[in-house]
Amino acid sequence: MPENKKIESDIKEKLVAINRITKVVKGGRRFGFAALVVVGNQKGSVGIGQGKSKQVPDAIKKATEFAKKNLIQIPLKEGRTLHHDVKGKNGSGKVFMRAAPSGTGIIAGGPIRSVCEVLGVQDVVAKSLGSANPHNVLKACINGLKSQNSPKILSAIRGKKISDIVLKRETK
Repeated sequence: MPENKKIESDIKEKLVAINRITKVVKGGRRFGFAALVVVGNQKGSVGIGQGKSKQVPDAIKKATEFAKKNLIQIPLKEGRTLHHDVKGKNGSGKVFMRAAPSGTGIIAGGPIRSVCEVLGVQDVVAKSLGSANPHNVLKACINGLKSQNSPKILSAIRGKKISDIVLKRETK
């Protein structure tokens, strides 16, 4: 059990959105809340979760637990950026993410920024196209990141060495 606690302690969580839902009943209005949360260990794992409850803290707690259950591993180049340009789509939410040189920082808005921060990406340029709905943008971002291939994966598929796949710069 102590190992499991250590794994959860280095997970960072970020609240992306809270929606207030109103149900009109005979006596007035009943309010409910829906929370959208992103979690990650800043070393290549990320998960998203949604939770609903009558109180905000409970909704956030449910969303966080769901996100921790659904962590996925994303390969990162040098532990700081993406391997190549990525396009992701979910519904009408479209996301374009581009690898960037060291020192660029996270140039992205809203939900994409949250994903990059908890994922451990330090240098990326991203643009959200189409829907601005945080649910669709987040899912599109995760779909794009999952579609990314690292040289290690490609070398295994093609049966070649990693050095054959990665282009080396010529020094003059």
